[in-house]
Amino acid sequence: MLDSFEEIGNKARLVRAITLQAVLERTGCSRDALDQTKWHTPEGVISVTGQKFMNWTQGAGGGGAIDLVMQLRRCDFKTAVFWLSHNFSHYPVTAPERTACVANKALVLPKRDDTRVPQIKNYLRQQRCIPAELIVFLIHSAKLYADDRANAVFLLLGKEKRIVGAELRGTSQSRWHGLAPGSRKDLGCFYVKKTGATKVVLCESAIDAISYFALQPNCIALSTSGANPNPAWLSILIEKGFEIYCGFDSDETGDYLANRMIHLYPTVKRLRPPEKDWNEVLQSKSALH
Repeated sequence: MLDSFEEIGNKARLVRAITLQAVLERTGCSRDALDQTKWHTPEGVISVTGQKFMNWTQGAGGGGAIDLVMQLRRCDFKTAVFWLSHNFSHYPVTAPERTACVANKALVLPKRDDTRVPQIKNYLRQQRCIPAELIVFLIHSAKLYADDRANAVFLLLGKEKRIVGAELRGTSQSRWHGLAPGSRKDLGCFYVKKTGATKVVLCESAIDAISYFALQPNCIALSTSGANPNPAWLSILIEKGFEIYCGFDSDETGDYLANRMIHLYPTVKRLRPPEKDWNEVLQSKSALH
């Protein structure tokens, strides 16, 4: 069974080492300006010491990422474990590496393997309903390639189109997604755009950004590589006069973090997918034709 005790235990062992700071950032909580150990959360003021935390508002504390998610999301152990597994799924590495700061790590891109291109094309076209011509365009523009494990590799580009990271999406029976080790989401992102467009739509993943662009091509569709309410480069786009829309998923996390973004940047508008995410919207529309 999918939710067997053995699977839950295995997932719990992998996610336990995720840092509390990573969880707090992922859920859109904000660090106190004067006390770096203190965080402001929807459940109250929390102080963090290593992997221990104390919620002073509720008078309750705990230890580890699972306990913290259970408190922040008011959920049970199994739900917390699966939430962590989903939100911190990275390129196969050990749990401590998953949460290590990538700022001091060298970027390690997966090895390119053009013999695997047909497999990622088939996955993106048949299972994700992305138009074939858009897939070919992304490959020819060197924003997408296949690695030797048949993962789809979506490159994050920074200044002067310098490669600063990559989103990875498994296309085999073992489906997963994450980032290449050393990726710097603060320095760049995956994007697809129409030349001259001024509308920018922020999506949670490369596949969602591509899906939105397939639906509405008069835009620049960017991936934040996870629902991040404060991407490091967002203020630059706002200063340049782009019309920014937050297209995060239609779920509790997406809505909460979209609201956080709009609180930080009031000019940003919410663009909520009518399905769970933009790829589901694309799939629904494709099924009608």
